[in-house]
Amino acid sequence: MLNKKDFLKALNLIEQMFPEAHGELNWQTPFQLLIATILSAQATDKGVNKATPALFANYPDAKSMARADILEVEGYIKTIGLYHMKAKNIVRTAQMLLEKFDGELPKDKKLMQTLPGVGRKTANVVLAEAYGIPGIAVDTHVERISKRLNIVEENASVLDVERKLMAYIPEEKWVKSHHHLIFFGRYHCTAKNPDCESCPVLKYCKFGQERLGV
Repeated sequence: MLNKKDFLKALNLIEQMFPEAHGELNWQTPFQLLIATILSAQATDKGVNKATPALFANYPDAKSMARADILEVEGYIKTIGLYHMKAKNIVRTAQMLLEKFDGELPKDKKLMQTLPGVGRKTANVVLAEAYGIPGIAVDTHVERISKRLNIVEENASVLDVERKLMAYIPEEKWVKSHHHLIFFGRYHCTAKNPDCESCPVLKYCKFGQERLGV
């Protein structure tokens, strides 16, 4: 297992590779961020960003989304995977925000996860991005990097990964480090063709060393 000291060295190298790492979903309000993040499950941020301008032009807030016809919502997001389920989720989420939270997003992780389509990852993303509440959202990229760097076992759960990263990374860096890890996984240490040969993190990476036989 890679220890905390070496992981932070690896993370520092990743930060240097992607100093401008940031959330890539487009949004103007916390509500829009929530909806975009729900839509991004098993979809790309790029794909979501293509769909949301028209969606948000017609349903910019919880009040308008709560009154939306699900079939009409589907028409705006049909290019996104699982759009039937997601349309139902975002309309119902808007309705619940009005019914239970006066139209405002709850700033509590457990309460936010009571909304349809909102899991732990989505709650972490929204609370961190919209309100600056520290958290580490473990998506496929963050999970893959964590396992390749061998800070957790290959069969570790998403929650296991989150807890280990929270233990290793100082809390004030959780939000920014989450973005650095995502960019590293999205643009360098990809799922199918990772660039191990030119990777500055190689000396800390069990996966890369085994892959290259070094």
